[in-house]
Amino acid sequence: MTRLPIVLAMALLFCTGLQAKVFKISTEYPDGNAVLNELRAVGERIDAKTDGRVTFKFYPGGVMGDGTAVQRKIRIGQLHGTFIHSGALANSYKNSQALNAPLLFRDFEEVDAVRAEFDTVLNQGFIDSGWHTYGLIEGGFAYAMTAVPATDMETLKSQKLWLPANDPFSEKIARAFDISPIVLNIGDVLTALQTGAIDAIVTPPVGAITLQWYSQTQYLTDAPFMYTYGVVALAEKAVQRLSESDQQILSEELTASSKRLDSMARADNLQAFSALESLGINIVQLPPAVRTALEQEAAQATEKLIESGEIEQDLYDRIVVVLDRIRNP
Repeated sequence: MTRLPIVLAMALLFCTGLQAKVFKISTEYPDGNAVLNELRAVGERIDAKTDGRVTFKFYPGGVMGDGTAVQRKIRIGQLHGTFIHSGALANSYKNSQALNAPLLFRDFEEVDAVRAEFDTVLNQGFIDSGWHTYGLIEGGFAYAMTAVPATDMETLKSQKLWLPANDPFSEKIARAFDISPIVLNIGDVLTALQTGAIDAIVTPPVGAITLQWYSQTQYLTDAPFMYTYGVVALAEKAVQRLSESDQQILSEELTASSKRLDSMARADNLQAFSALESLGINIVQLPPAVRTALEQEAAQATEKLIESGEIEQDLYDRIVVVLDRIRNP
């Protein structure tokens, strides 16, 4: 009789161990960054609310490789999720790139109007494609930053433009504009700018400052070339191993955290844009006629992307309807 409580205790301990799950999450954000601090904080909250059944281990600074390498490691179970930019998941969900069409937006008011109608659609698309995501997280507008003033497309085309490795969508955008980009890993960009291997980049202001790229450029063209966003994406098979109650806690906390990160990114990029001017970057304003011509060329480039299957025509048309409603009230 005395052995029964011991056996039951051991059985309970064993079952608890089976339920425990450590989510190994990769991100390109460096340790100490505000984004990673928020991710660590939400991990601690989930740990506390699940009594240690669900914990998180983060791998910052891109140590697990680029988006392609990270997804491969997720498939084999070495990782369980990632905070990743939307385009990196295009192989599983093409429409993840619908908001990334070139010069789609003119300002954040347009972004907010479109996202109010399509955030749920896009997030569900990730889920239907095998990822558990918890809301879109803004990356900000990516602007062209150059060594010479880029007041027209011809000047930009003449630059040695960098694009990130393993980002076929961005490369297809560049080629749709008849630009031949130079593809490099993010870690190689600063050196390439310093040596003159490249002399133009397209990046959100926060990235330009955080990675010190601004120090090797002189001009920013004030036309948001691309809107960027990311998601916290967990592998479906990893999430499904949790109990329903723990999945609920996970979803509630990561959804709330994604909203906080989304708001943080907007504020950070607006502040960073202003900071670039104080750091000596010259802001180049495009004449209205040049801006109109550039948008027309961007629309033609987008059509090529739709024809090649990068974005669904129906979704893009629905987004354009919202934009037209704002621009032509």
